[in-house]
Amino acid sequence: MMQPALDDAALLARLVAFETVSGRSNVALCRFIADYLERCGAVVEQLPGTGDDRLNLVARVGPSSADAARDGLVLCGHSDVVPADEPEWEGDPFTLREAGERLIGRGACDMKGFVALAVNRVARAAAAGSTLRRPLYLLLCCDEEIGSLGARVFARNAAQIALLPRNVLIGEPTAGRVVRMHKGHLKLALQVSGRAAHSGLPHLGVSAIDGATDVLLALRRAAAQLAGIRTDTSAFFPECPYPALNVGLIRGGAAVNVVPADCRIDVGVRLLPGQAAPLALEVIQAELAALPAELRQRVRVDVTNDNPPMLCPVDAEIHRALAAIVGQSDSLGVSFASDAGVLSEAGLSCVLWGPGEMDRAHRPNEYITRGELAAAGDVLDRLIRQFCF
Repeated sequence: MMQPALDDAALLARLVAFETVSGRSNVALCRFIADYLERCGAVVEQLPGTGDDRLNLVARVGPSSADAARDGLVLCGHSDVVPADEPEWEGDPFTLREAGERLIGRGACDMKGFVALAVNRVARAAAAGSTLRRPLYLLLCCDEEIGSLGARVFARNAAQIALLPRNVLIGEPTAGRVVRMHKGHLKLALQVSGRAAHSGLPHLGVSAIDGATDVLLALRRAAAQLAGIRTDTSAFFPECPYPALNVGLIRGGAAVNVVPADCRIDVGVRLLPGQAAPLALEVIQAELAALPAELRQRVRVDVTNDNPPMLCPVDAEIHRALAAIVGQSDSLGVSFASDAGVLSEAGLSCVLWGPGEMDRAHRPNEYITRGELAAAGDVLDRLIRQFCF
């Protein structure tokens, strides 16, 4: 079998060069990784993603999980990155640039650095031949940044889920700390309808934006109610120990001389582990029910995405093993969502762990350091030996 052709930093440079912004094609990147791994002897499947031009990818080295009683390990990442339109970039965001120890480029931290490490470790295990007693998998999902959409497509395939080992490491940037819980992100669209008319004859119309002002006040009351709710996991989120409601977007109307016939309010709710969408929906619907009947009839609430929280038991095998390797005794939670919520709902045991820090992600001049990359590679090597050899 061929050995991997690139070291971790060189592979990261190749991955960054694919402009896999969420909602755009990731096919070229997936084909590159598939070819890279197949040359080393891995078994690779390119699976349907969220559209004709997006793929999920699964690669395996070692025995099938069905033969190994679901033992082994899954290294999971996402292929997409957020846009790189900020003017503060000091170079091409999709050309990895070195500045001292820093490797700078869109996705270097979130999370193509981890993906490069995972791909190379799968490639090396494949090149070593049939020395694995338990399987090592790579799972790469599309469109994570816009709601774990690719992971949800994958999770709907029960046969695919059944083949995976139950222990899953998702390589979000956590500064090398093991994270066993995270908040979810429930997204809602509140549609307020009205009736268009010439603004000179407003009595002939019904303003959807006027109605939306009352809906916004109802949402403010709902947010205050949610802010008073605590749950068993609240202590792990001391900065915001409650489900936080955010009104993120308001769009309505057609022109300044037209009574607006429609208005849409987009809302996100960050639910804590142990909470689910009905909690927030019941609070919001109760506040909307207090509005005048005429307005209530013109308001529709749609769930546009439900990216659930993640909660891994403290004694789960993957959590215990990884925490022991990095020397961590405390349990951690983070306030962002990930593919772990969807995959945990599908029956997998997930933790987050990866190189880099999230506060560098989604910003211009995003970076990871060579030292972080090397240290993370050593941790992955130890984890793979423990779970697969």
